[in-house]
Amino acid sequence: MEKYIDELSKCVLFKGLEKSEILDILSKVSYRIEKYKKGQVIAIEGDDCNSLGIILKGKIEIQKIFPSGQVTTINNFKEGNIFGESLVFTDQHTYPATITAMENAEIMFIERENIVKLSMLNSHILTNFITVLSRRILMLNERISNLSQDSIRKKISSYLLNEYNKQKSTTILLPYTRKKMAELLNIPRPSLSRELINMKEEGIIDFNKNEIRILDIDLLEETMLE
Repeated sequence: MEKYIDELSKCVLFKGLEKSEILDILSKVSYRIEKYKKGQVIAIEGDDCNSLGIILKGKIEIQKIFPSGQVTTINNFKEGNIFGESLVFTDQHTYPATITAMENAEIMFIERENIVKLSMLNSHILTNFITVLSRRILMLNERISNLSQDSIRKKISSYLLNEYNKQKSTTILLPYTRKKMAELLNIPRPSLSRELINMKEEGIIDFNKNEIRILDIDLLEETMLE
């Protein structure tokens, strides 16, 4: 377990704990570590979710796959992130989406009873767990807000305004590609690119690769009122 201690110390679940504390606590609970190759499916929508997953190595992608074949990316997670935390304690604990390894990955799985045990062993872990759940709720509300907008421009504006508030800057750094941004907003990539160009020509934003700069915050906000 010591070989994973750097990754575990980055995990939100163990925030505020010393590395020695993490090792000591984990020695008192059961867990398993699974390895996945790039492109391998970790869980399929509808599979039982009885464990919380901690990403020790690599990155994963959570996608909603519709019968029509359309794929919407819900989120991407990297080393130190966790998933499944909001499912393991529900009556219907099944994955609502498909999880795939974006690159070779190693994941620690901790079952429900051992999550409870961890929380009892250290109050910091309980606090961190509740904080993660709260942040997931806020993230879900943000996604719903973005997706519920009735035009492509409003979806883009809603997203940029949310990122502006989070990053505290008019220069927005996107953590993913334009393709992923289109999937997250559930709009075709060509339509996203075309609307970004229109907004640039109107002097609302400027962009270069994964960087979008808000030139006129008032115009961006006015878009939401149209």
